[in-house]
Amino acid sequence: MTKNLYLGVMSGTSLDGVDLCLMDFAKNPPKLTACGFIPMPEELRRSLSALLKSGETSLQNLGEIDHRLGLLYAEGINQFLAENQLTAQDIQAIGCHGQTVWHSPNSRFPFTMQIGDMNLVAAKTGITTVADFRRKDMAVGGQGAPLVPAFHEGIFASAERLTVVLNIGGISNISVLAPNQPTIGYDVSVGNALMDSWIELHQAKRYDKNAEWAKTGTLIPELLACLLDETFFQLPAPKSTGRELFNLTWLAEKAKHLNAYRPQDVQRTLAEFTAQSVVNELNTLKSEKQCLLLVCGGGARNPLLMQRFCELLPSWTVATTSEYGLDIDYVEAAAFAWLAYQRIHNLPSNLPRVTGANQSVSLGVIYPK
Repeated sequence: MTKNLYLGVMSGTSLDGVDLCLMDFAKNPPKLTACGFIPMPEELRRSLSALLKSGETSLQNLGEIDHRLGLLYAEGINQFLAENQLTAQDIQAIGCHGQTVWHSPNSRFPFTMQIGDMNLVAAKTGITTVADFRRKDMAVGGQGAPLVPAFHEGIFASAERLTVVLNIGGISNISVLAPNQPTIGYDVSVGNALMDSWIELHQAKRYDKNAEWAKTGTLIPELLACLLDETFFQLPAPKSTGRELFNLTWLAEKAKHLNAYRPQDVQRTLAEFTAQSVVNELNTLKSEKQCLLLVCGGGARNPLLMQRFCELLPSWTVATTSEYGLDIDYVEAAAFAWLAYQRIHNLPSNLPRVTGANQSVSLGVIYPK
């Protein structure tokens, strides 16, 4: 049977590791055929975390992290191929997002920065690599994000319902797939970033597994109200954000008496903040058809968030993308395989209505093998 295999590689704002997703584009719709995960080495995670929190570094340090990430991607890809009895010749191209270290689409000189040396990836895997997906969209007036709604449209859209795909990584973003309307998508709020940073600060854990710590806390209504009073939520779409806004410095500025609260109560409130800020946005969407919320990303594993979505959206069907054919952990990686496919075939891959770009373009820079 003929195969047309592309490998999507994604490391997100959670810094937990690298997702790999093999997609077969000989199928229609494309089919996920294998997936894998490479944990982020602790030393590299600490270096990246420090860089993201401060926004400042030396050129030497930035260059070294860029190199180390390139090696991590390449080694992870080669390991993935070996585990799945594949060779470089089986893969048409790699689509690798790289690691976002800063995203500033609304500054005087808009830019976005993803690092990870893709020359190393192409050289050490022997596979043509496509990367740097966001800057071409920004060059034609867009935000450079989000990039996955076009992929969501091809996989999940239905004429019978309003479908919203909610990806909860460090940041929460949505794709709105409405019948007979152009697809739109944008960042809506924080996802796991604040919860992860808070539990790391207080318990030296990288995330709150199954919301176990948050469940021991009590909601703080006045803190929740302060967090929901954020200018970003009032901005019209298209819009995008990241850890450069939603971080512990922002939290401390919003909550003047943060240290007066029990840490577990803050964690519970941060979970509620993520849920309510997303639901507030969904409540602005109107449809006479069935409404389906499909959750993916790490947040789909948070039972407290999923419970609150069900409670706050009683007229919606709430499910995960896994229940509709695409594993919750690999939706974004699958999208970058699709973006690589589009670039190799010089096909448009941004949605101007989503990113704010003034034209459709084929995104990504090709690094030949």
